[in-house]
Amino acid sequence: MAGGVGSRFWPQSRQACPKQFIDIMGVGKSLLQLTYERFLKIAPEKNIYIVTNNEYKDLILEHLPNIDTANILCEPSRNNTAPCIAYAAFKMMKLDPSARMVVAPSDHFILNEQQFVRDIKESLEVVAQRDILLTLGITPTRPDTGYGYINYEYTPGSKICKVLRFTEKPVHETAVAFLEEGNYVWNAGIFIWNVSTILQAFKTYAKDVYDIFNEGLPYYNTPEEQQFINTHYGNSPKISIDYAIMEKADNVSTMPVDFGWSDLGTWASLYHVLEKKDNNNVISEGEHQLMETADCIIRLPKDKMAVIRGLSDYIVVDTENVLLIYPKSLEQEIKKIAEQLKDNQQHAYL
Repeated sequence: MAGGVGSRFWPQSRQACPKQFIDIMGVGKSLLQLTYERFLKIAPEKNIYIVTNNEYKDLILEHLPNIDTANILCEPSRNNTAPCIAYAAFKMMKLDPSARMVVAPSDHFILNEQQFVRDIKESLEVVAQRDILLTLGITPTRPDTGYGYINYEYTPGSKICKVLRFTEKPVHETAVAFLEEGNYVWNAGIFIWNVSTILQAFKTYAKDVYDIFNEGLPYYNTPEEQQFINTHYGNSPKISIDYAIMEKADNVSTMPVDFGWSDLGTWASLYHVLEKKDNNNVISEGEHQLMETADCIIRLPKDKMAVIRGLSDYIVVDTENVLLIYPKSLEQEIKKIAEQLKDNQQHAYL
């Protein structure tokens, strides 16, 4: 999935070039490129599909020049994750009704890729034998309030555990209690299932989504597919896969894993995974003179110098036409700022 705008990473992530197309790790490759290369260790190129917004098709081809254009699924509107997964599932089913499917965001960070590959391959073997909707649950390392949590029923002798409930981003005290209880994992938004299983779930729990994409069966994998999608996709409800399916279905399981994961959803999550310099500051590019400044993440253009004194636990991001100086503790507000700019028609800054 590569169609989001990454508004919590504003102003680095912009409408014209969201974070999945940015070398945000400073390794010379975008997050999309890193994710694609990771999945090449699991599946051949012909079996990897990118679901994105129409406006990013050229960016996809720029970042993945070897990908077949038939493997780029273009959405005409942003309707959240349930419609894009339904679209991909129907397309896969038309190709192979017995297919197994991995759904993953394009902009996550994985520290231990070898373990990730092992876990994905193991999960694919599991769903080949069981009619379940499987989600990878990340073993939490801290009471993070920026992630959703999955409460599971521990099953002795098995890595596959029945999901009891999902909890959206909790307050700090609740997150601490979850970690103390022990049978909670972070919701990574990485799903593994049989195509037939997820389509049955859509038919049962989100029939309005199912009916729209079921009408396209004659057109998937034909020259008429995009016209059908352009005409009907926007009619699907804007709903996440969690709300549409995962929180309703009775055959949802999780596999607790630990491969050094971050969804890189916020500046603080990026701060956690990058190398810290003097006084625990994370600094990329540009020149700097820092005095009495600690625990900050600072991103500058290559040709700019920043002189900073007396900042603690701040985000400092300088782009061509926006300067952001914001407390890390309030980073969840950054998405709202981007939304306000949109409401105010200030699109030059988005």
